[in-house]
Amino acid sequence: MAKAKVLLVEDDPVQASVTIELLRKTGYEVLHAEDGINAIKSVKHDKPDIILLDVIMPGMDGYEVCRWLKLEETTKGIPVIMLTVKKELSDKISGLQIGADDYLPKPYNELELNARIYASLRTKALQDELRMKNKQLEDLLDRVNYMAITDALTGLYNRRRFHDVLSGEFERAKRYSTPFSLLMLDIDYFKKINDTFGHNAGDSVLKEVSEIIMKSIREIDTAARYGGEEFMVILPSTDRINAKVAAERMRNAIEQFSFSGVSSRITVSIGIAGMPDDKVDNEDKLIRCSDFALYRAKQLGRNRSVAAEALELEYIDK
Repeated sequence: MAKAKVLLVEDDPVQASVTIELLRKTGYEVLHAEDGINAIKSVKHDKPDIILLDVIMPGMDGYEVCRWLKLEETTKGIPVIMLTVKKELSDKISGLQIGADDYLPKPYNELELNARIYASLRTKALQDELRMKNKQLEDLLDRVNYMAITDALTGLYNRRRFHDVLSGEFERAKRYSTPFSLLMLDIDYFKKINDTFGHNAGDSVLKEVSEIIMKSIREIDTAARYGGEEFMVILPSTDRINAKVAAERMRNAIEQFSFSGVSSRITVSIGIAGMPDDKVDNEDKLIRCSDFALYRAKQLGRNRSVAAEALELEYIDK
């Protein structure tokens, strides 16, 4: 507290000299401004810990200075003690209403001045500490929320978050008849990768496939690890034709990539489903469509993308 930086805004040179001497004797670092304009400049440049602000000054008075300080984001947290010879209650209320933290009438007692400065600085320190703890708590909550919706290995969204996004996109498509597509990707022969090169290499492949997917999609798209070596990608405002283009872009990028710790080529098979589809009346059926399309891609020799509609799925189910 004793090493705090105090800005005294006082136009009376005699009063200023007495107060500066008093504050320095107490141990404060003291800055002095003779008018409102220089006070604002000093606050911006020197960043004081507390401001002793005379009300009656030529030009910009103390009320205007205080109002400006409390409206400015970078200065509104600095405590302001108003100093004035005025003793009317209305004058005190005016200062407090525009944001002043305290009010001290002139002439002031040395002990009272020090006590009020100390009290304001202590309150500010407690507020700063509370803000810091709140920020730490917010950061912790953000981290917990991030972990709750994110796959730990790949950094993509997890299955839970995928279903939340899919639900919202499905409802939007049903309500407004806007198209969107769903891709289900599966790494071909992933078990063989683990058996041949080890699980660490397999994990590395999962991470790098995830990175390729993220680089291949737009900001409005959602990529998630669905489980094991399966991935889901939601493509809003995208019909099946354009979804096939996006799927092929991902597939080609993965096929041409040199994966860490693996000497063989890595490929993926992709199933495509989408809305609108008159036969799709819920999200689960849309997922089944993409799963069926993925199954067909595997049957046709893998390393390809295939689109399917619910009509084909219903035929198979029968």
